[in-house]
Amino acid sequence: MEKMDGIILINKPKNCTSHDIVSKVRKTLNIKKVGHTGTLDPNATGVLPLLIGDATKLSKYLINHDKEYEVVLKLGTKTDTADSEGKVIKVGHVKNIDEIIVKSIFKQFIGKQQQIPPMYSAIKVNGKKLYEYARKGEEVELKPREIEIYSIELLNIKDDEISFKVNCSKGTYIRSLCEDIAEKLGTIGYMKELNRTKVGEFDIKDSIEVEKVRNLEKTRDKLISIEQFFKDKPTIKLDEKQLEMFLNGVKLTYKNYADGVYNIYKKNDQYIGTGYIEKNKLKRDIILTQFISL
Repeated sequence: MEKMDGIILINKPKNCTSHDIVSKVRKTLNIKKVGHTGTLDPNATGVLPLLIGDATKLSKYLINHDKEYEVVLKLGTKTDTADSEGKVIKVGHVKNIDEIIVKSIFKQFIGKQQQIPPMYSAIKVNGKKLYEYARKGEEVELKPREIEIYSIELLNIKDDEISFKVNCSKGTYIRSLCEDIAEKLGTIGYMKELNRTKVGEFDIKDSIEVEKVRNLEKTRDKLISIEQFFKDKPTIKLDEKQLEMFLNGVKLTYKNYADGVYNIYKKNDQYIGTGYIEKNKLKRDIILTQFISL
């Protein structure tokens, strides 16, 4: 089987799970090692980074990435899931929506804050996911979690719907944010649409439709390699003896080097993977499979 390692950015469509996308790409490319870095709800769309081959080892560098979303908030209706997939449980009155008031309320959400996650979420409490409790009608204490909203930009107001763009930290639930904004507006609401436009530095403009993932050769030009992912990191070149020790797990001494990730190359500029310096010691981090047995 031909080898392929890297990240492909998929523009996930509606009405499919992130796992569905992983399965389809795995089957299309005939590659076993395919994973994603963070679930998008079935009714959500947008950029979904897929890790392929050795790039699955990058997950630890991607789980804490900030996110950017384009959102449509529907006012005057509350659902049990806080999105359009749920059952309507309450209908309320919507006042005239004033642009100045909306922008003023958005400002109140900027910064670090405690957010209560929605009941229909995958957060675990006592070993069970919250949505498992919700489906059985069981009550459970929801503990707030610290999140951060970096910016909220109003895009449009049309009738009882508000469209906005939000840049936020990992762990932010946009469904909860929509309900909280609606409450500040003196009504109720739910997240009607969600489109993820950025995950860290990954932008939706660089993503492709999953149907365009054809085969290894045609997909390779869309691949972000591990070397590209770490393009801004400093480099270290190892001679044959150093390389052998490094690959065998020996920590090499590098004084006066800052702690952090380094790209590792052989003397002939062949890329090996990454290492990590901590307290003047360089140790293995992510090594391309073909070099592990050297």
